[in-house]
Amino acid sequence: MSHRAGTPHLASALSCLDILVAAYWTALRIDPKKPSDPNRDRFILSKGHAASALYAVLAERGFFGADLIENFARHGAALAEQPSPGCAPGVELATGSLGHGLPVSLGLALSARIQKRSYRVVTVLSDGECNEGTVWEAALLAPALRLSNLAILIDFNKWQATGRSEEITALAPLRAKWEAFGWHAEEIDGHDFEALVPLLRESPHPSGKPLAIIAHTVKGRGISFMQDDNNWHYRIPKAAEVERAFQELGLPKPVLTPTAGKKE
Repeated sequence: MSHRAGTPHLASALSCLDILVAAYWTALRIDPKKPSDPNRDRFILSKGHAASALYAVLAERGFFGADLIENFARHGAALAEQPSPGCAPGVELATGSLGHGLPVSLGLALSARIQKRSYRVVTVLSDGECNEGTVWEAALLAPALRLSNLAILIDFNKWQATGRSEEITALAPLRAKWEAFGWHAEEIDGHDFEALVPLLRESPHPSGKPLAIIAHTVKGRGISFMQDDNNWHYRIPKAAEVERAFQELGLPKPVLTPTAGKKE
């Protein structure tokens, strides 16, 4: 998708992909045939620059066909480089302007309570997104409202666009910060399904508090020459690099089409 459309953020998508797979295949109460079911769990990818991961998961899960994936980020196509409102079944929110996913998720969780519905809201934030003040405003309010049907996962890959997260803002100790704000916080390996799945299935959280999962991840996870290399925040893979990645993953050699001239 990244190569064909000429879009960046591939490493950012790979760092959270295991989280999305764990959520969509083991935890979320969803039906791809009923994407607008009012009782469905809501999943918000607040780090919208990783949209390619969300689109790939939704397609594999059966929300829409591969034809939408093939036209990813092309002019006039449904799936834009970052999620747009109602662009495809299963996409709950327009994201990409960082800092807004958690406040909206809080509103959705509160709406569930007001409407006496049992759905939960699961939200993925980037660690760099925790620089945004709106994140911490929502972090203060959610425990005050005791929104135990709200869970967040912070994709803690230790990188931001221009450098190490710790070099830009003092995030550490991240778990202690969320606990101090009144959340039940856990710290896990974000690529460990045995750690992810039980936490994602807890709803509402028995503590009566919203849940914050600090998920330690690796940017570019799964591809040797991309892992923990922040150049891949903006780099777009060349044909030879796509072929090498497929070889590492044990997949057949891909049939590559020319990159798009103008992307969405």
